[in-house]
Amino acid sequence: MHLDQPLSEKEFDELDQFLLSDRCSDDAMTMDTLHGYLTAIAIGPESIMPAEWLPRVWGEDGASTPKWKNGREEERIVNLIMRFMNEVLVTFEVAPKEFEPLFCEHEHLGKTLIDAEAWCWGFWEGMELRPGSWNEIWDSEVGELMRPIYLLGADEIEEEELAEVEDPAKAHQLALEIEANLPAIHRWWAPRRKPGVETVRREEPKVGRNDDCPCGSGKKYKKCCGAESA
Repeated sequence: MHLDQPLSEKEFDELDQFLLSDRCSDDAMTMDTLHGYLTAIAIGPESIMPAEWLPRVWGEDGASTPKWKNGREEERIVNLIMRFMNEVLVTFEVAPKEFEPLFCEHEHLGKTLIDAEAWCWGFWEGMELRPGSWNEIWDSEVGELMRPIYLLGADEIEEEELAEVEDPAKAHQLALEIEANLPAIHRWWAPRRKPGVETVRREEPKVGRNDDCPCGSGKKYKKCCGAESA
């Protein structure tokens, strides 16, 4: 299956059930948390390689690994996660105003309300991959757009702010604000976004300063090509 193919409902349920299964750690992400996490990575200040962000899906410390049945299952689940990520990326690239965060719903006093807390936890985890890099938007003219995510996603908020999140109706309103704000947050970061940094592997062994120079001059490297490099 191509990575640009959106998840079907059946595949969505398959990934959901795997993340909730006893083969993942207790702190593995749920689908709504994962969606928030991927959203932060997709629209944030810097491109981040899957090798860095994927381990955090299985647990907060990034060291937990699912109990795979075999390599084929691992490949299958990782493929579903990558396609889930690509759905987020493509939506923001093609139609950001149509992006829909994966919020939960619950009944309260006979009304169906939105609960964005788990999604925001995930978004906050995505921000924590590059915490200092997000300072720019907090200090900008659009910093207020981030406030609903802070209120519902941060580990700690001010005591006087608790009333804004403990009331289900107010939390519902914050969720609506988040959905409305995300296209603008994406638009603000787009021209500032930095490319990911890839590690370049040295194909040849490093030459020591006191080794014979590989050019064949018979001199020490530090007195030949090494001196030129310096």
